Amino acid sequence: MVSMRHEVLVDLFRNRPSLAAEILVEVLGVALPTYSEARVASIDLTETTPAEYRADVVVVLLDAGKPVRVIIVEVQLRKDDNKPFSWPAYLTVSRDQHRCQAGLLVVAPDPLVADWCAQPIEIGVPGFVLRPPVLRRSSVPVVTDPAEAVRRPELGVLSAMAHGETEQGATIASAVLPAIEGLDDERARLYYDLLYNSLNEAARRALEAMMKGYEYQSDFAKKYVAQGRDEGRIEGAVRALLSVLRARGIAVPDAARERIVAQKDPERLERWIEKAVTAAALADVLDDPS
Repeated sequence: MVSMRHEVLVDLFRNRPSLAAEILVEVLGVALPTYSEARVASIDLTETTPAEYRADVVVVLLDAGKPVRVIIVEVQLRKDDNKPFSWPAYLTVSRDQHRCQAGLLVVAPDPLVADWCAQPIEIGVPGFVLRPPVLRRSSVPVVTDPAEAVRRPELGVLSAMAHGETEQGATIASAVLPAIEGLDDERARLYYDLLYNSLNEAARRALEAMMKGYEYQSDFAKKYVAQGRDEGRIEGAVRALLSVLRARGIAVPDAARERIVAQKDPERLERWIEKAVTAAALADVLDDPS
């Protein structure tokens, strides 16, 4: 998934606590008790023992104010041999803390990592086997209904991140964009960035064309579409510059790479690219008195 950074995925589940329960029920077929509220709880699952346990997200489902189920959400982008030992601990400790049953949801975009996460974990007691429910990239629902996106914008953004580079990307974006416009500015900015950067070039062009229509002429659209274009231009220039330097055999130390990646002026990046074509050394490229 594009932009499938660990904290980005974690934030989607924190921002909509019920998302974990909805995915377990609607996507993975896990039965849950009736609940009236979903609330994010402390991620600190440490007991009095020296070991420290911190889950990515802990969601408590409540009915009439009483906990009826705890859901531990773990975003797994790579294999981690500690998890088959820590996941059962997360569940038993949270079960004790909240005095109700506990479940697990693992979000694993990479297919190989997802296969690894889904392996049964034998605890050692007969019949005590943990089979982690895993949300794979292919399992993420394709959200194309604007009403559904308004009701669950985080699911819509997750759908764009999972499927934005497919032929359905533009349709997903057109459904999710109006939902984003109604959010607070901080979430709207984050979600628009994720939406825009999850699309392939064709879907981006289609989204920008749609933004010219009457229904998308909001202040939000005018502000963030322009920013999205600039950021896409900058990202492309950074990649182009690093590619030219690599092709010409010019070494780029970590400090110089950080300086290039941190540069936000597209005109300066383009000047650096022009210099890189003929420069004999990196200093000839980056020594820019302007």
